[in-house]
Amino acid sequence: MAKISLFLMTKKGYAVLERLLESGFQSLIDTIVIGQDSSTQNDYSQSLIDLCQEADLQWHYRKDIPPVTSEYAIAISWRWMIREIDSKLIVLHDSLLPKYRGFAPLVNQLINGEKEIGVTALYASEEYDRGPVIGQKSTTVNYPLKINEAIDKVSILYADLVATIFESIKTGHPLQENIQDESQASYSLWRDQEDYRIAWTQDAETILRHINAVGFPYLGASAIMGKTMIRITDAEVYPDVKVEIRQPGKVIFMKDERPVIVCGNGLIRIINANFEADGTSIFPLKKFRIRFS
Repeated sequence: MAKISLFLMTKKGYAVLERLLESGFQSLIDTIVIGQDSSTQNDYSQSLIDLCQEADLQWHYRKDIPPVTSEYAIAISWRWMIREIDSKLIVLHDSLLPKYRGFAPLVNQLINGEKEIGVTALYASEEYDRGPVIGQKSTTVNYPLKINEAIDKVSILYADLVATIFESIKTGHPLQENIQDESQASYSLWRDQEDYRIAWTQDAETILRHINAVGFPYLGASAIMGKTMIRITDAEVYPDVKVEIRQPGKVIFMKDERPVIVCGNGLIRIINANFEADGTSIFPLKKFRIRFS
Protein backbone atom coordinates (compact mmCIF):
# COMPACT_ATOMS: atom_id res chain seq x y z
CA MET A 1 0.00 0.00 0.00
CA ALA A 2 1.31 3.48 -0.92
CA LYS A 3 2.52 5.66 1.94
CA ILE A 4 1.91 9.41 2.28
CA SER A 5 3.95 12.03 4.13
CA LEU A 6 2.26 15.20 5.39
CA PHE A 7 3.66 18.73 5.66
CA LEU A 8 1.24 20.46 8.03
CA MET A 9 0.64 23.93 9.44
CA THR A 10 -2.17 25.98 10.99
CA LYS A 11 -5.72 25.05 11.85
CA LYS A 12 -6.22 23.67 8.34
CA GLY A 13 -3.40 21.19 8.83
CA TYR A 14 -4.85 20.19 12.18
CA ALA A 15 -8.34 19.71 10.69
CA VAL A 16 -6.89 17.49 7.96
CA LEU A 17 -4.92 15.27 10.33
CA GLU A 18 -7.88 14.97 12.70
CA ARG A 19 -10.15 13.88 9.83
CA LEU A 20 -7.62 11.35 8.53
CA LEU A 21 -7.32 9.73 11.94
CA GLU A 22 -11.09 9.69 12.42
CA SER A 23 -11.46 8.06 8.98
CA GLY A 24 -9.00 5.28 9.72
CA PHE A 25 -6.19 6.38 7.38
CA GLN A 26 -3.46 6.25 10.03
CA SER A 27 -1.74 3.26 8.40
CA LEU A 28 -1.15 5.26 5.19
CA ILE A 29 0.74 8.06 6.99
CA ASP A 30 4.50 7.71 6.75
CA THR A 31 5.77 10.81 8.57
CA ILE A 32 4.51 14.28 9.48
CA VAL A 33 6.53 17.48 9.17
CA ILE A 34 5.22 20.38 11.29
CA GLY A 35 5.79 24.03 10.42
CA GLN A 36 5.66 27.01 12.78
CA ASP A 37 4.45 30.58 12.14
CA SER A 38 5.28 33.39 14.58
CA SER A 39 3.05 35.89 12.72
CA THR A 40 -0.14 34.24 13.98
CA GLN A 41 -1.49 34.14 17.52
CA ASN A 42 -1.91 30.36 17.30
CA ASP A 43 -0.05 28.40 14.64
CA TYR A 44 -1.44 25.05 15.84
CA SER A 45 2.04 23.49 15.92
CA GLN A 46 1.62 22.27 19.50
CA SER A 47 -1.88 20.97 18.76
CA LEU A 48 -0.45 19.03 15.81
CA ILE A 49 2.29 17.59 18.00
CA ASP A 50 -0.26 16.53 20.60
CA LEU A 51 -2.36 14.82 17.95
CA CYS A 52 0.67 13.01 16.52
CA GLN A 53 1.71 11.80 19.95
CA GLU A 54 -1.80 10.59 20.79
CA ALA A 55 -1.89 8.60 17.53
CA ASP A 56 1.73 7.40 17.89
CA LEU A 57 2.70 9.00 14.57
CA GLN A 58 6.26 9.91 13.61
CA TRP A 59 6.69 13.70 13.38
CA HIS A 60 9.46 16.29 12.91
CA TYR A 61 9.81 20.06 12.88
CA ARG A 62 10.62 21.60 9.51
CA LYS A 63 14.23 22.31 10.51
CA ASP A 64 14.71 18.65 11.43
CA ILE A 65 13.09 17.14 8.36
CA PRO A 66 14.41 13.65 7.52
CA PRO A 67 14.65 12.24 3.98
CA VAL A 68 11.11 11.82 2.63
CA THR A 69 10.77 8.70 0.49
CA SER A 70 7.05 7.96 0.61
CA GLU A 71 5.25 7.62 -2.74
CA TYR A 72 3.18 10.76 -2.07
CA ALA A 73 3.58 13.91 0.01
CA ILE A 74 0.80 16.41 0.73
CA ALA A 75 1.47 19.98 1.91
CA ILE A 76 -1.14 21.92 3.89
CA SER A 77 -0.66 25.70 4.50
CA TRP A 78 3.05 25.20 3.76
CA ARG A 79 5.08 28.35 3.11
CA TRP A 80 8.43 27.00 2.05
CA MET A 81 9.82 25.20 -0.95
CA ILE A 82 9.91 21.44 -0.48
CA ARG A 83 13.02 20.10 -2.16
CA GLU A 84 14.98 16.88 -2.32
CA ILE A 85 12.08 14.50 -1.88
CA ASP A 86 11.31 11.50 -4.05
CA SER A 87 7.56 11.75 -3.52
CA LYS A 88 4.81 12.94 -5.84
CA LEU A 89 4.12 16.28 -4.17
CA ILE A 90 0.51 17.46 -3.82
CA VAL A 91 -0.14 20.95 -2.48
CA LEU A 92 -3.40 22.47 -1.30
CA HIS A 93 -4.16 26.08 -2.11
CA ASP A 94 -6.74 28.45 -0.60
CA SER A 95 -8.52 29.35 -3.81
CA LEU A 96 -10.34 27.89 -6.77
CA LEU A 97 -7.41 27.87 -9.17
CA PRO A 98 -6.45 29.26 -11.56
CA LYS A 99 -7.76 32.36 -9.75
CA TYR A 100 -5.76 33.81 -6.85
CA ARG A 101 -2.52 31.98 -7.48
CA GLY A 102 0.19 32.95 -5.04
CA PHE A 103 0.17 34.34 -1.52
CA ALA A 104 -2.53 35.06 1.11
CA PRO A 105 -5.31 34.04 -1.30
CA LEU A 106 -7.99 33.64 1.38
CA VAL A 107 -7.33 37.05 2.92
CA ASN A 108 -7.33 38.72 -0.48
CA GLN A 109 -10.54 36.95 -1.51
CA LEU A 110 -12.29 38.24 1.61
CA ILE A 111 -11.04 41.79 1.06
CA ASN A 112 -12.35 41.59 -2.52
CA GLY A 113 -15.70 40.32 -1.28
CA GLU A 114 -15.72 37.07 -3.26
CA LYS A 115 -19.03 35.24 -2.87
CA GLU A 116 -17.43 31.80 -3.24
CA ILE A 117 -14.26 30.59 -1.56
CA GLY A 118 -12.61 27.22 -1.79
CA VAL A 119 -9.55 25.02 -1.92
CA THR A 120 -7.66 23.30 -4.73
CA ALA A 121 -5.44 20.21 -4.59
CA LEU A 122 -2.81 20.19 -7.33
CA TYR A 123 0.52 18.67 -8.20
CA ALA A 124 3.48 20.92 -7.41
CA SER A 125 5.14 22.61 -10.37
CA GLU A 126 8.23 24.72 -11.06
CA GLU A 127 6.07 27.87 -11.26
CA TYR A 128 3.88 28.18 -8.20
CA ASP A 129 0.24 27.11 -8.34
CA ARG A 130 0.31 26.19 -12.05
CA GLY A 131 0.38 22.41 -11.78
CA PRO A 132 -2.39 20.00 -12.83
CA VAL A 133 -5.48 20.16 -10.61
CA ILE A 134 -6.44 16.99 -8.75
CA GLY A 135 -9.62 18.25 -7.11
CA GLN A 136 -11.49 21.25 -5.70
CA LYS A 137 -14.03 22.00 -2.97
CA SER A 138 -15.93 25.26 -2.50
CA THR A 139 -18.55 27.00 -0.39
CA THR A 140 -20.57 30.20 -0.74
CA VAL A 141 -20.15 32.95 1.87
CA ASN A 142 -21.95 36.07 3.04
CA TYR A 143 -20.52 39.28 4.47
CA PRO A 144 -19.55 40.57 6.97
CA LEU A 145 -17.27 37.56 7.44
CA LYS A 146 -14.28 37.36 9.77
CA ILE A 147 -11.14 35.51 8.75
CA ASN A 148 -11.41 32.97 11.59
CA GLU A 149 -14.90 32.07 10.38
CA ALA A 150 -13.62 31.69 6.81
CA ILE A 151 -10.74 29.50 8.03
CA ASP A 152 -13.26 27.26 9.79
CA LYS A 153 -15.18 26.91 6.55
CA VAL A 154 -12.17 26.10 4.36
CA SER A 155 -10.68 23.78 7.01
CA ILE A 156 -13.69 21.53 6.48
CA LEU A 157 -13.09 21.67 2.73
CA TYR A 158 -9.41 20.80 3.25
CA ALA A 159 -10.31 17.79 5.36
CA ASP A 160 -12.93 16.61 2.86
CA LEU A 161 -10.57 16.96 -0.10
CA VAL A 162 -7.56 15.28 1.51
CA ALA A 163 -9.72 12.42 2.79
CA THR A 164 -10.94 11.90 -0.79
CA ILE A 165 -7.34 11.81 -2.03
CA PHE A 166 -6.37 9.31 0.68
CA GLU A 167 -9.30 7.09 -0.25
CA SER A 168 -8.28 7.12 -3.93
CA ILE A 169 -4.69 6.23 -3.06
CA LYS A 170 -5.80 3.52 -0.64
CA THR A 171 -8.06 1.86 -3.22
CA GLY A 172 -5.55 2.24 -6.04
CA HIS A 173 -7.69 4.60 -8.12
CA PRO A 174 -5.57 7.02 -10.19
CA LEU A 175 -5.74 10.69 -9.21
CA GLN A 176 -7.20 12.87 -11.95
CA GLU A 177 -5.07 15.59 -13.55
CA ASN A 178 -6.78 18.60 -15.13
CA ILE A 179 -4.67 21.27 -16.81
CA GLN A 180 -5.48 24.81 -15.63
CA ASP A 181 -7.09 27.32 -17.98
CA GLU A 182 -4.46 30.06 -18.27
CA SER A 183 -6.98 32.53 -19.67
CA GLN A 184 -8.74 32.53 -16.26
CA ALA A 185 -5.59 32.93 -14.14
CA SER A 186 -5.06 35.72 -11.62
CA TYR A 187 -2.43 36.26 -8.94
CA SER A 188 -2.54 37.13 -5.24
CA LEU A 189 0.36 39.16 -3.81
CA TRP A 190 2.24 38.49 -0.57
CA ARG A 191 1.31 40.64 2.41
CA ASP A 192 3.49 42.18 5.14
CA GLN A 193 3.13 44.58 8.08
CA GLU A 194 2.36 47.53 5.82
CA ASP A 195 -0.64 45.67 4.45
CA TYR A 196 -2.31 45.63 7.87
CA ARG A 197 -2.71 49.43 7.68
CA ILE A 198 -6.18 50.75 6.92
CA ALA A 199 -6.48 53.12 3.96
CA TRP A 200 -9.26 55.44 5.11
CA THR A 201 -9.62 56.81 1.57
CA GLN A 202 -11.25 53.52 0.57
CA ASP A 203 -15.00 52.97 0.87
CA ALA A 204 -16.43 51.79 4.19
CA GLU A 205 -17.45 48.33 2.92
CA THR A 206 -13.92 47.60 1.69
CA ILE A 207 -12.39 48.86 4.94
CA LEU A 208 -14.70 46.62 6.98
CA ARG A 209 -13.78 43.60 4.85
CA HIS A 210 -10.10 44.47 5.38
CA ILE A 211 -10.56 44.68 9.17
CA ASN A 212 -12.37 41.35 9.24
CA ALA A 213 -9.89 39.66 6.86
CA VAL A 214 -6.74 40.37 8.91
CA GLY A 215 -8.14 39.77 12.41
CA PHE A 216 -7.52 36.75 14.66
CA PRO A 217 -5.52 34.55 14.16
CA TYR A 218 -3.59 37.34 12.41
CA LEU A 219 -2.45 40.54 14.12
CA GLY A 220 -5.39 42.76 13.23
CA ALA A 221 -5.89 45.84 11.06
CA SER A 222 -3.65 48.71 12.12
CA ALA A 223 -4.07 52.48 12.21
CA ILE A 224 -2.40 55.47 13.80
CA MET A 225 -4.68 57.19 16.32
CA GLY A 226 -3.14 60.57 16.83
CA LYS A 227 0.48 59.42 17.08
CA THR A 228 -0.11 55.94 18.53
CA MET A 229 -0.39 52.63 16.69
CA ILE A 230 -3.56 50.66 17.41
CA ARG A 231 -5.10 47.40 16.19
CA ILE A 232 -8.78 47.48 15.25
CA THR A 233 -10.43 44.11 15.84
CA ASP A 234 -14.13 44.85 15.39
CA ALA A 235 -16.06 47.49 13.48
CA GLU A 236 -19.23 48.08 11.49
CA VAL A 237 -20.43 50.18 8.58
CA TYR A 238 -22.35 53.21 9.85
CA PRO A 239 -25.04 55.04 7.83
CA ASP A 240 -23.41 57.72 5.72
CA VAL A 241 -24.17 61.43 5.83
CA LYS A 242 -23.30 64.29 3.51
CA VAL A 243 -19.88 65.66 4.45
CA GLU A 244 -19.15 68.99 2.77
CA ILE A 245 -15.37 68.68 2.74
CA ARG A 246 -14.69 64.97 3.11
CA GLN A 247 -11.50 64.25 5.07
CA PRO A 248 -11.06 60.48 5.49
CA GLY A 249 -9.78 59.41 8.91
CA LYS A 250 -11.45 62.11 10.99
CA VAL A 251 -13.98 61.27 13.69
CA ILE A 252 -17.38 62.73 12.82
CA PHE A 253 -19.62 61.29 15.57
CA MET A 254 -19.47 59.39 18.84
CA LYS A 255 -22.09 56.65 18.98
CA ASP A 256 -22.42 54.74 22.28
CA GLU A 257 -18.92 55.93 23.24
CA ARG A 258 -17.45 54.56 20.02
CA PRO A 259 -15.98 56.77 17.25
CA VAL A 260 -17.52 56.98 13.80
CA ILE A 261 -14.85 57.69 11.19
CA VAL A 262 -15.13 59.31 7.78
CA CYS A 263 -14.03 57.07 4.92
CA GLY A 264 -13.47 57.87 1.25
CA ASN A 265 -17.08 56.81 0.81
CA GLY A 266 -19.25 55.93 3.80
CA LEU A 267 -18.55 55.77 7.52
CA ILE A 268 -17.01 53.16 9.85
CA ARG A 269 -17.78 52.80 13.56
CA ILE A 270 -15.02 51.21 15.61
CA ILE A 271 -16.36 48.75 18.18
CA ASN A 272 -13.17 47.25 19.62
CA ALA A 273 -9.52 48.30 19.30
CA ASN A 274 -6.35 47.92 21.34
CA PHE A 275 -3.06 49.75 21.71
CA GLU A 276 -0.40 47.76 19.87
CA ALA A 277 2.22 48.38 22.56
CA ASP A 278 0.44 46.63 25.44
CA GLY A 279 -2.80 45.19 24.06
CA THR A 280 -5.05 47.27 26.31
CA SER A 281 -8.30 48.74 25.01
CA ILE A 282 -8.23 52.26 23.57
CA PHE A 283 -11.57 52.92 25.26
CA PRO A 284 -12.77 55.13 26.80
CA LEU A 285 -11.42 57.77 24.44
CA LYS A 286 -10.18 60.92 26.12
CA LYS A 287 -11.28 63.34 23.41
CA PHE A 288 -13.54 63.68 20.39
CA ARG A 289 -11.26 65.41 17.88
CA ILE A 290 -9.17 62.46 16.75
CA ARG A 291 -7.61 61.78 13.39
CA PHE A 292 -6.94 58.20 12.28
CA SER A 293 -4.31 57.55 9.61
